[in-house]
Amino acid sequence: MKFFMKDEIVKEWFERAKRDFDTAKLVFKKGEYYDEMVFLLQQSIEKYIKGYLIFHGWKLKKIHDIEMLLTEAIEFDKSFEEFLDFGRKLTAFYHENRYPPGSIIEISKNDAKEMLNTSLVMIKKIKNKINY
Repeated sequence: MKFFMKDEIVKEWFERAKRDFDTAKLVFKKGEYYDEMVFLLQQSIEKYIKGYLIFHGWKLKKIHDIEMLLTEAIEFDKSFEEFLDFGRKLTAFYHENRYPPGSIIEISKNDAKEMLNTSLVMIKKIKNKINY
């Protein structure tokens, strides 16, 4: 019974993460508000990593630091090290854009596309690692 419940929790994290990612793609397609797209990517990646960690028995921590979450994921699979810089970038963006004062960070279409693509690679890797 416990194993089933863990699977359901992971599934719920991934479903919520997918909604954020799919919405990020819609925002990108619209061609504006790339800052909101990046926020959604951060949320999506955070949820995918948390689902991955919970799959491995991790106790949920209510944090938004992708680098910290990746560091914990690396304990289960060293190959996640390749995403540390990206994780730092997403976390810095999250804090800079969500906590005033300061102007809204402008994201170019090219940067937005690169972040979307990196997120997709990362998501596929997370899902493949647990055969989801």
